[in-house]
Amino acid sequence: MSERWENRAGGVPRGLLCFLVIDMIAKKPMSGVEIVEVIEKETGGRWIPSSGSIYPLLAWLNRKGYTKDLPSEQMGLKRYALTERGKQFLEKQLVFGRKILDKLEFLVPILIGKFQFDPNDEKILAGTREPAQRIVKTLLDLRVENLKLTQQVSIEIEQTLKKCADTLEELVKREQKRAQPKSSKKS
Repeated sequence: MSERWENRAGGVPRGLLCFLVIDMIAKKPMSGVEIVEVIEKETGGRWIPSSGSIYPLLAWLNRKGYTKDLPSEQMGLKRYALTERGKQFLEKQLVFGRKILDKLEFLVPILIGKFQFDPNDEKILAGTREPAQRIVKTLLDLRVENLKLTQQVSIEIEQTLKKCADTLEELVKREQKRAQPKSSKKS
């Protein structure tokens, strides 16, 4: 069983790409290349969907009537826009996704704690597990509790998370730079 799971674990859950694509197109018309660029950027380069997955999916969405082609503004760049039928499909996808999250989100803090680090890093980074779990749990609590936040509280949460993210990014960049071999620093 675990071998079968390992083979799938490297991939993305089924249906996620479809959901992401239709969600992006709902926000603004996009081409396949633009979709790949957004996913690559938002995952920090960890996931770059292949053209063999993006273009057949876009063709399928078009055939189903969920999207339509827009006139090309640039040579060879075909953008897709969401249709009314596509908006209904997206709404169903959102409801389905919320149901999955409702059933599984309690596992996220546990998973962060168990799979966060390589065993070699465990001794050094053990103290980071608990605060990471608390942050994720608190963000999930915001959704689960369905709190009606004021604009001010929302801004404070955003500023706190940005400050934390900025500090962590600075630390990681500093360590990446420090870890570079001396020969690659000269080039």
